[in-house]
Amino acid sequence: MVMTPKGWLGIVLHAHLPFVREPEYEFFMEELWFYEAMLETYLPLLDKFTSLLNEGVDFNLTMSITPPLMEMMRDELLKQRFERHFDKLQELAEKEVWRTKFDERLNKVARMYKERFSRLRRLWESNGKDILGAFKKISDTGHLEIITCGATHGFLPLLQVNEKAVEAQIKIGVDIYRRHMGKDPVGIWLPECAYYPRVDKFLAKYGIRFFVMETHGVLFAKPMPRYGVYAPIYCPDTFVAAFGRDVESGKAVWSAQEGYPGDFDYREFYRDIGYDLDFDYIAPYIHPDGIRINTGIKYHRITGRVDLSQKDIYDPDKALEKAALHAGNFMFNREKQVEWLRSHMDREPVIVAPYDAELFGHWWFEGPDFLYFLFKKIHYDQNNIKTVTLKQYLNMYPQNQVAEPAFSSWGYKGYCEVWLNGTNDWIYPHLHMAADRMVEVTTKFKAEYGKKNIVDRAITQMARELLLAQSSDWAFLIKMGTAVEYSTKRTRQHIWNFNRLYEMVNGGNIDQQWLAFLEWKDNIFSELDWRVYVADN
Repeated sequence: MVMTPKGWLGIVLHAHLPFVREPEYEFFMEELWFYEAMLETYLPLLDKFTSLLNEGVDFNLTMSITPPLMEMMRDELLKQRFERHFDKLQELAEKEVWRTKFDERLNKVARMYKERFSRLRRLWESNGKDILGAFKKISDTGHLEIITCGATHGFLPLLQVNEKAVEAQIKIGVDIYRRHMGKDPVGIWLPECAYYPRVDKFLAKYGIRFFVMETHGVLFAKPMPRYGVYAPIYCPDTFVAAFGRDVESGKAVWSAQEGYPGDFDYREFYRDIGYDLDFDYIAPYIHPDGIRINTGIKYHRITGRVDLSQKDIYDPDKALEKAALHAGNFMFNREKQVEWLRSHMDREPVIVAPYDAELFGHWWFEGPDFLYFLFKKIHYDQNNIKTVTLKQYLNMYPQNQVAEPAFSSWGYKGYCEVWLNGTNDWIYPHLHMAADRMVEVTTKFKAEYGKKNIVDRAITQMARELLLAQSSDWAFLIKMGTAVEYSTKRTRQHIWNFNRLYEMVNGGNIDQQWLAFLEWKDNIFSELDWRVYVADN
């Protein structure tokens, strides 16, 4: 007899990176974001999901993989460079086992890295070096629901000055998902969880059934939702469902101070052998110019609020025990949560717990193990809660309250402040003018679409440059004070490329050699339908 749970847990992982591909350089610092995420988050998550499937564990979750990340996962140049990075890291791990052989505690950690890299290498190769395809195989089992995102993660509320820019982000995001996944997406992760009223009309137009919101976006809906964030609401007219984030489950995992990731037994992120070891020894594994960078091999645990030099040696076994303990605590708290909620609702509640995927593995090394233990404990140890994809929950409860969600995002203070402030506000006049010019050019030359002639190619590249400039990552990184120079350069370069192409197309004098260079360099979205920008009649 199958027990009906008292409630459901809908974990949502948001996997995203900006499109960083610099083919003209043999080594490029910011490309490391992708290689690190592959080794520390995406491959470890794939490893845990595969293990759960092989063990017959009934687990369910939702995961967005954004179009830029899909493109990077399938890009042959980046895959080759990732493998070269992987080779060097495995070589370093081998050397570390030898170097630390007289220190039992360090050697235990070194052997852990060596074994870990070997396992991930086998996983990478056994899946044909196609990690996106591997995630698709898991999604085909029904345990993982992969959803889409805006084409380049553009912050939609700040693009709505020209709603064609918003529609293009959504439509192209759907197109890219369809090309890589072989089916239509049913859900979307609105970039930065940023919603503005009536953006759902574009979601409905392109077949999207649901999206995820920050808590106050649902709680401030009109009328006030009867079930708060513990059931979806339908947007008026479109009946696209909005799922709100649960604060309690979020804080347990997000917060480094109050949540699990700050536990003293977990691995310390900020101390790495790339900075600790003798330069001559570590030089082949850091920046070719001699700049010390993270290698991903770290020997210390958080220990406490002490200086990095005072950190104690990491013990992988103790950390795994703590991950299992925290998974049990998380499950217990969700059980109590749904028990209380169920007593006040006439349906089983859903606790929606969205997180950046990179939290699991990259920032919180033990995060993938936490998820693995959590899914197993939920499957074997209790019957109060079960995991669910958002699509599955919506299918179980197709009737929901109609309410207009409120403008919101999951950024600092909940609105636009992160992406629109004194450090980055210069970006938006350029984005708005470029969007207007895009509509102008596509409307003027709409008969050229699909002809593969020089005009069609140039307008296609204009769309790529505009979309890449619209990425919310650049404004975010500028505000955070990290990679400011690179983010500023990327924004300015894409806008400059766009405007030069605009002038060439309108002037009938397109530099074919320069266009070919841009097509080689900024090669995102090889099949791009720019007709979405054409003005409506």
